[in-house]
Amino acid sequence: MNSEFESLLNQEENQGDIPSGNRKSVFGFRMEARSEHQKTKMYNSIYSFTTSLGVGLISLVLFWVLHNRGGFAWHSDIKKQFNWHPFLMILGMVFLYSQSMLIFRTGRAIQKKKLKILHASIHLLAFICSVIGLKAVFDSHNLEEPPIANLYTMHSWIGLITVICFSIQFLSGFISFLFPGLSSTIRKTLLPIHVLFGTNIFIMALISFLTGLTEKAVFTLEKTYSQFPSEAFVLNFIALIGVFYGLLVLYLVNESTYKRSALEEDELALTRNE
Repeated sequence: MNSEFESLLNQEENQGDIPSGNRKSVFGFRMEARSEHQKTKMYNSIYSFTTSLGVGLISLVLFWVLHNRGGFAWHSDIKKQFNWHPFLMILGMVFLYSQSMLIFRTGRAIQKKKLKILHASIHLLAFICSVIGLKAVFDSHNLEEPPIANLYTMHSWIGLITVICFSIQFLSGFISFLFPGLSSTIRKTLLPIHVLFGTNIFIMALISFLTGLTEKAVFTLEKTYSQFPSEAFVLNFIALIGVFYGLLVLYLVNESTYKRSALEEDELALTRNE
């Protein structure tokens, strides 16, 4: 598209080389390309800020675990093993998941088939993070003396349902959009449903994230929470950054202005029933 655009601009600079009947179409194409450039520039600016917030979120969670919770361990220290749970769940179900959702708009110049593979790969990383995170929290409950009950809080219910829905979404998306055999018509029909469920699952992940932080603050800090110690400040700030990050992600995902335009390679792939 860029080479075609440059060619038309060169023609426009030499007005005598352009047939009069084509001048309007050249001008229209130029305006369309300029508008597309402005939209891409705006998206990239907001996306860069959003991703910076996401990196800041993960960094602050890591700081909290290392500075306030004693770091990480596995079976050698059950309490430190638990620390893998908030870190990996936020990394996987909030940050990686959101980046996977945005990849089609961020990589608008990349062939769609490659974006699908990248989308699925980031989803797989998020799934692995969530599995290890769940293993960490169940072990920290079951191996405690005496054992701590599982799945009795609001956070645990919402969180587990979110991971189950995410897993179903991942599997169904792989079968629908990467597994060969389905026609382009069926895929086009399924795509809006896939996007809708993906967005709602991300909202569920944000709710789980917030309820989990609140639960951790109440259970860990107990009566000192109301006195606003330094750890309470860190936890509240993590929640605040997470909310802003989530809202910006949802805006970028749902704003139709930033929707990716199909490339010529995409159309060729559709005709071959990729």
